[in-house]
Amino acid sequence: MENIEEFDKLKTQVLKYVLYKKRSEAEVRQKFLKNTGNMLDNVIEYLKENGYIDDNQYIQKSVAEFIRLKNMSIKEVQYKLLSKGINKDLIDDYIYNNKEDLLEYEINSAKKIFLKKQNTLEKEGILDYLRKKGYMSETIKIIELEEKE
Repeated sequence: MENIEEFDKLKTQVLKYVLYKKRSEAEVRQKFLKNTGNMLDNVIEYLKENGYIDDNQYIQKSVAEFIRLKNMSIKEVQYKLLSKGINKDLIDDYIYNNKEDLLEYEINSAKKIFLKKQNTLEKEGILDYLRKKGYMSETIKIIELEEKE
């Protein structure tokens, strides 16, 4: 009986944590590390089965938020998701399946950065900045060509 109570208590804590803000499985494991053993695994499995923890959904929501709020390269998006403990294969699959949208986003982000920085930096400086931020060479070439016109 004590195990069921402990399970429910842990499940409630984890549920509050993931309902407050969408979390990856790795973030949940990190937060509740002290509750090692099978119980945390069982709680995570239960929450995954019931759709409360879903790393694919986490990727979609995170990328949608990045697109809405930030100017980032695809590489930066990858790093951000990797830092949340998301499996690299899941990220790669998402990027592969949404390549066109992400490329459009990257180009638009680079354009916005270019416009924002053109008052303070020379063209080469801005292009170097974009390279350092992980923008693809194709994206940088597009920006270069557009700025020549």
